[in-house]
Amino acid sequence: MKTFKQLGLNESICTALSSIGYESPTPIQEKTIPEILSKDVDVKAFAQTGTGKTAAFSLPILEKIDYSDNTVQAVILSPTRELAIQIGKNIEEFSQNLAKVKVLTVYGGSNIEEQIRTLKRGVQIVVGTPGRTLDLLKRKALKLSTTKFVVLDEADEMLNMGFKEDLDAIVKYTPKTKQSLLFSATFPKEVEEIASNYLKNPIEISAGQKNTGTANVTHQFYRVTEKTRYLVLKRIVDLYPEVYGIVFCRTRKDTQKIADQLIQDGYNADALHGDLSQSQRDAVMSKFRGRNIQLLIATDVAARGLDVDDLTHVINHKLPDQIENYTHRSGRTGRAGKNGISIILANRNEVVKLKSIERILKQPIEEAQIPSGEEICEKQLMHLLKKVKANSVDTTRVNSFLPRIYEQLEGFDREELIKRFVALEFNTLLHYYENAQDINDIISNDKGSRKKSNINMTRFFINLGRKDRLRPAKLMGLINEQGIGNGVEIGEIDIFDSFSFFEIDVKFTDIIIAAFAKNKPSFNGRKAVIEVTKKDPSSGGRKRKGRGDRKSTRGHRKSDRKSDRKPSGFGRKRRKR
Repeated sequence: MKTFKQLGLNESICTALSSIGYESPTPIQEKTIPEILSKDVDVKAFAQTGTGKTAAFSLPILEKIDYSDNTVQAVILSPTRELAIQIGKNIEEFSQNLAKVKVLTVYGGSNIEEQIRTLKRGVQIVVGTPGRTLDLLKRKALKLSTTKFVVLDEADEMLNMGFKEDLDAIVKYTPKTKQSLLFSATFPKEVEEIASNYLKNPIEISAGQKNTGTANVTHQFYRVTEKTRYLVLKRIVDLYPEVYGIVFCRTRKDTQKIADQLIQDGYNADALHGDLSQSQRDAVMSKFRGRNIQLLIATDVAARGLDVDDLTHVINHKLPDQIENYTHRSGRTGRAGKNGISIILANRNEVVKLKSIERILKQPIEEAQIPSGEEICEKQLMHLLKKVKANSVDTTRVNSFLPRIYEQLEGFDREELIKRFVALEFNTLLHYYENAQDINDIISNDKGSRKKSNINMTRFFINLGRKDRLRPAKLMGLINEQGIGNGVEIGEIDIFDSFSFFEIDVKFTDIIIAAFAKNKPSFNGRKAVIEVTKKDPSSGGRKRKGRGDRKSTRGHRKSDRKSDRKPSGFGRKRRKR
């Protein structure tokens, strides 16, 4: 294996890398750094989360920029504040021995006036989110006319978050002679398209297979119903006393709700989502990195770019809207050669999607049985005994109390003492699981709830799709903008090229039809039209109501068929204050 010096990096950078624990290049670094250093070509690079992409693009940039020039020579775009901050900190660490390098990280929620003042003093590398970067460009505070490098990091996530228009606008401010570097953990069709638009004859570099999972991660799923989803989550956490991981939720509301429930039930947990201020997010992450909390309950956006070592578990409270994003979630664990577990809580509809995820991962997702109360108590007891055996005890601190302790315990034999101390330690957990039902039986026998689930949701067709740049979040926003009232539940969303389907609480069926007819909403210049659909039991296809529309629906399905076929108390630590 080559050293960083053999890749072409100067001594100052190599010394800095050594001081922060970088011993040898990762595969993506070994392949990418020499290409960027030796050639002025555009690069399209794939590497899974946690494989060192930041160093792969930032180290050659640090090697090639002109330290005597205080104009912006590199702009690095990332989808989230957390990732931008992490990249900025990494570059500062890599350049600690390069006194003249100036790096500025820009993102929403921070003081823009201070950023403008820093830009006026001179900056060579700007790391930022697309929104804040474009804002600074429009204010003419940021100038990219001298830019030599443009980096799009986590390009797939920037597209998922709707930054395509911002990226288009930013790139127009940069010179044609720049070197463009695109890095992504997955390469769906949309990323391939953006690569063809932004990059000129790029070389493609891959460390591992595209759109696959990490080999060090074991994938499991538990069958749940909506009523049992939170109960199963608690049992999984109780089954792993040393759990240190992230629980992913789909919405900010769910994230806060689940975190509040876990905290109330005595677990070491906290929430991370977009409704928190930057100072609140920093405080949560500080506690999580310091292991003062075991479980971080987070949305995909908030957790993007988190650089936390040694996570044991990733738990998917619900699957992401775009199933390709599952690889991002699971890639948070099993890093740096260590093993990890990615767990999915899946209801009947979500179980159907698992085959598609397996095709992406090229790994099986094994079904696991929900642990019984007895299994959990046994696991927790063994964990306690392991800690007792492993921990060394400083007896000098208790020696003075021993005579009184022996006096109080006189008459108890060894077996009785063990029973009493274990029972005392386990009292809360034993009581909680004493008469607990077998959730596996509840789920398998819950035929009534399945029938009710079908009855309680109405499936709609809408004439908008990916070609209209429709995303699940934007579709939900379009629905909510029609003023259909509070408490509406939006179920499964399927987005295709030129049309989409979504489910909504049956109580709101007539209301949403009337709202769309009255408001006549449009999306990106197209009038939005919705219709109720129903499943055709004979063909498995979905029909729209009305004989005259039947043919046109089939036409939609036929035209989209190829492009859309895709991998569719014990055990609870007290919170530290």
